[in-house]
Amino acid sequence: MIWAVAVLGGVTLAGIAAWTLLAPDEGASPADPGDAVLVASGAAVYAAQCGECHGERLEGAPDWRRRNQDGSLPAPPHDESGHTWHHTDQQLFDMVKRGGAAAAPPGFASNMPGYDGVLADADIWAVLAFIKSSWPEDIRRRQATATRRRAAEN
Repeated sequence: MIWAVAVLGGVTLAGIAAWTLLAPDEGASPADPGDAVLVASGAAVYAAQCGECHGERLEGAPDWRRRNQDGSLPAPPHDESGHTWHHTDQQLFDMVKRGGAAAAPPGFASNMPGYDGVLADADIWAVLAFIKSSWPEDIRRRQATATRRRAAEN
């Protein structure tokens, strides 16, 4: 009898674990770096709209940490050497759609233009998927965790 209860408990736990690991992520990001089609689309949009300032290889502007004369910062890199991955998906989306100054704290100087009316929301998410696809797995995981936490708070 005890043996049967233990087996049933083990099977139940295994089922719960499998469902948790295999079930679709309810909080899945529209900027999925694992979606090859989305990433390819994002790469094309990035090349056309973002690469001039942020670098063809996501490397950012030279001396991107040194303020310009107007107090703004040059375009940062979007690879793992920059701070892009410190922001949640929604924060990144808002920065691209509304512009750097609109999405930043009051008084923050930014030359990042808003792309509302220039890019469709789907294109913005695709660019973010492309950017995220360049990050090492540990950075992707950390950024995804921050994104999920922020979403759960709201």
